[in-house]
Amino acid sequence: MITCEGLVKIYKADDLEVVALQGLNLSVKPGEMMAIIGNSGSGKSTLLNILGGLDRPSAGQVQVGPWNLLKVSDEDLVKYKRDTVGFIWQNNARNLLPFLTALENVEMPMMFSGKLDRAYAKQLLEWVGLKERMHNKLTQLSGGEQQRVAIAISLANRPQLLLADEPTGSVDTRTSDIIMDIFRRLNRELGLTIVIVTHDLTLAGKVDRVVAIRDGLTSTEFIKRNPNLDHSLPIGDGESLDDVHEAFVVVDRVGRMQIPKEYLHALSIGDKATMEFDGDKIVITAPKTLGEDESA
Repeated sequence: MITCEGLVKIYKADDLEVVALQGLNLSVKPGEMMAIIGNSGSGKSTLLNILGGLDRPSAGQVQVGPWNLLKVSDEDLVKYKRDTVGFIWQNNARNLLPFLTALENVEMPMMFSGKLDRAYAKQLLEWVGLKERMHNKLTQLSGGEQQRVAIAISLANRPQLLLADEPTGSVDTRTSDIIMDIFRRLNRELGLTIVIVTHDLTLAGKVDRVVAIRDGLTSTEFIKRNPNLDHSLPIGDGESLDDVHEAFVVVDRVGRMQIPKEYLHALSIGDKATMEFDGDKIVITAPKTLGEDESA
């Protein structure tokens, strides 16, 4: 569903250049529900904006289904955003019109595309648990209910891909669990591909695959050790993502990989390292000094 190879995004302002993505690689299968994590400034939201057609990549390859987002025309990009992808923000005000009812909000994108389907709009609100609230104005709904309306809006034009940027960042734990349950149901029953950007490791632990981004590159991938276990269960107290998932360092097609900084610091490795292959494993160590080489 998603293929990114060597994806680069550079922002320019006057004489300043910021490289947000530095050759990122990512692959997402159709029907997969996965999470992307990373520190602030790592590039995860930039990636989501490119996948959502909200920003243009600077270089590399990015393919979503049949759409080449590097070369797509402005006209086709509108079609892509309208028909292929749904987007949910942490700030749901970007999805919602406060002077309309919940139902009218869901119908609005349908009207823009000329495909008004009131029965389907009502069904979407029923799916997100708002059957009895669909005729309420947004001011009559709680923040969690508004976020569920935003989810229904993102599905109004039957997208193949749902992108969620910190979808539970502004709600309480109970509402967060409800939203994740909705995502799982949509993924399971509709076969919808869902990509969630989050800093919440508890939320990330509820999906089968998690990709970590660092400094504009994919660095680590976490895959659930036992995918047959109920992935709706949160990470327990004292557990980490590593306890539920197995961690892998990502190697790109030319053999580059990101070694966790804490490993490099522990070995006192700076900008160079010694690498040896003993026939079974690769060993990375700090470079030997000249004196050590001579004595050896």
